[in-house]
Amino acid sequence: MRVMEFKVKAKPKQQVAILEAIRIGQFIRNKCLRLWMDSKREDKED
Repeated sequence: MRVMEFKVKAKPKQQVAILEAIRIGQFIRNKCLRLWMDSKREDKED
């Protein structure tokens, strides 16, 4: 897992865009994890 930290002096419009990008990334990550957790595990015989 990679962790990146930044300090930003952003304008309000930029802050909204950054927060939206973070939310979209979290949504995609959560959907991928859910798909991975719900997918059928195949045995070595399959």
